Amino acid sequence: MKIIVLIALILSTVQTNACADEPSAERQTEVLYLLRHDCGACHGMTLKGGLGPSLLPEDLVTKPRELLFNTIADGRMGTAMPPWRDFLTQEEIDWLLKQLLEGIKEN
Repeated sequence: MKIIVLIALILSTVQTNACADEPSAERQTEVLYLLRHDCGACHGMTLKGGLGPSLLPEDLVTKPRELLFNTIADGRMGTAMPPWRDFLTQEEIDWLLKQLLEGIKEN
């Protein structure tokens, strides 16, 4: 009986920690708003490119995830791409990258 309780506790902790890496639903909405309005100003409102390159999945898939993460976090020196590290946590950037690579759904 003690082993079953221990296994249940371990599984509940693993499940709780897996969800802790994602921003709350409210923050997800805020991050997507930031993407559409702030990032969209340079990358295009449909993310197909403009001053900045396209952010569509087919254009991002060949780029290393670390490069994409660092570009969002630290910006690109010598370009209009600003750093977002002060506004987004690592978890939020990871979540945003996942959304971009899967394709942002139109509302």
